[in-house]
Formats: sequence, C-alpha cells, structure tokens
Amino acid sequence: MPSAMEGSEGGEEGEILHYEETEDDNVSPTDLSELLKEGTKESHDHAENTQFVKDFLKGRIKKELFKLATAALYFTYSALEEEIDRNKDNPVFAPLYFPLELHRREALVKDLKYFYGEDWKEKIQCSEATQHYVDRIHHVGQHEPELLVAHAYTRYMGDLSGGQVLKKVAQRALKLPSTEEGIQFYVFDNVSNAQQFKQLYRARMNALDLDRNTRERIVEEANRAFRLNMQVFDELDKIGRSLTEEAQDGGLPVHDGKGDLRKCPYYTDKLDKAGPGCPYHAAMTLARQPLVQLILAACVAVAAGAAAWYIM
Repeated sequence: MPSAMEGSEGGEEGEILHYEETEDDNVSPTDLSELLKEGTKESHDHAENTQFVKDFLKGRIKKELFKLATAALYFTYSALEEEIDRNKDNPVFAPLYFPLELHRREALVKDLKYFYGEDWKEKIQCSEATQHYVDRIHHVGQHEPELLVAHAYTRYMGDLSGGQVLKKVAQRALKLPSTEEGIQFYVFDNVSNAQQFKQLYRARMNALDLDRNTRERIVEEANRAFRLNMQVFDELDKIGRSLTEEAQDGGLPVHDGKGDLRKCPYYTDKLDKAGPGCPYHAAMTLARQPLVQLILAACVAVAAGAAAWYIM
C-alpha cells in the first residue's frame, strides 16, 4: 500500500518522499541487503548476547551508565553523519542519504541536555573504545566511501528495529518522562512506518552499482562495525561493574573507598561544581584532622568506661 512522509531524497531536503512496500519475494540472495543479513547473523547474535545488552533488556541499567552510553552514541553518530554528509553526492552512497528521516545527532544533543544540562559538552568525553569506532568511521568516509553503507546499515536499521525495544525498556527502568525526554535518540518523527522505510532502504542498497568484490567488502566492514560496537558494550559493562552504588536522584555514584579516588570513572576534576565529593574519602580526610582525632579518642574512652561499668 503506498505511503508518504515528509523527507529528503538524494540530498534534496523538504520534498515529499513516496515509498511503497516491496515484496520480499523479489529479493535475490546476491542482493546487498541479503548478503548483509546473512553475513552478519553471527555478529548480530554475539552483540545481542553481550552482558551489557542482556542486562539492558532485563531492565538492569543504571542511570549513570545509560548517560555514558548516550554520550558514546553522540560521538559515534557525529562521526557517521559527518561522513555521510561528506559523501551525500557520491554515487556509492547518495541513494541512501536520508538526513531528515535518519540522522540522530540532534536527537542525541537533546538527550544529553536532559541528562547533563546546558553545559553537557563540558561533562562528556569520548571513551577509548568509542574513539576506535569513530576513527574507523572517519577513515572509511574519507578513504573508502563505498564501505560507508556498512556503518549506516548497521546503525540505522538496528535503531529502527531492536532500538525501539530498548527505548521502552529504558523509559520504564529509568522512570523517564512519558514525554520521551532522555530517549529522543529512539524517536524517528519523520519515519511514519518503520517497516516500510526499512524495505525502501534495502531496495536502495540493492540498487547501488557495486561489483561482487565491493559487496563482499561491505559485508566484512559491517562485521567490523559490529565488533567495534561490541567493544563499546564491553567497556560500558566494565564501568557498570565498578558502580557499587548510585544516588537515587541519578547523581554521582558512591565510591567504595578502594583505590585512588582520581581513578574513579565518574569523579572528575569538576567535582567542585557537582557538590560533595566521595563520602568515604571525605570522612577519611576529616578523620585525619588532629582535633577530630582527639574527639574520637575521647569518645572511645567514654564508651569503654561505660561498657566496663555495664559489665560490672
């Protein structure tokens, strides 16, 4: 059944994009969409079974960790969409240029403002695993643009599919507003029918003029994208395990007192702007003061005397 939505096609913003649902029977095993689907099945399964994703799907996601994941997405999509814009007129990618429908950077900015405030840029940084991902995207966009479709396919098609499940889980687990603040990343206002749009996107992929070798390289790159994404998941999982407690209001997690405070992931040099520091270290610092030590010694003496009197 025909459908229409406000959109962009081939870099022309603001025009009406008409698309029709295509029949799966028309898909050939040699089509790029089928090669990607079959060629990334194993990687897709591995990604779904990372500890971070399994915990997320079960609703076991801490607010601080979700904020970090949102920051990682911001850096990833900023790189991806910069390279997509760079190649919007390149025949190897131009048919897949849907900025109004798909681009996520501005949605992620809204989410980061919600979680971190107006000065969000000063409070986030690109993690090591995310930087590897970003570097690869930039390399592809600038030196092997025919492979850019692999990264766009991996990200956007996943966002329109499983991403919608994660949206509901996050909203419920983190008690986010029903107005969808904090999860704008998952909201595609300009996609009226996700299933039909995905079919259109696959049809455009299949129509790209690519030889067999290039199609195989795109599948390899898609698997590489999955691996890079899983490295980000693993990094987040390790950070998540270090969060022993978390403030109820989504503030800084409580440090457990082990190790160097400066190495605690969420205690940065901007703590003076965020309020009180780590409770453990604050208490230890106070306990080192001579006057406090004298008072503590007196209290111990009194307590010991009282205990002795009670025993007698």
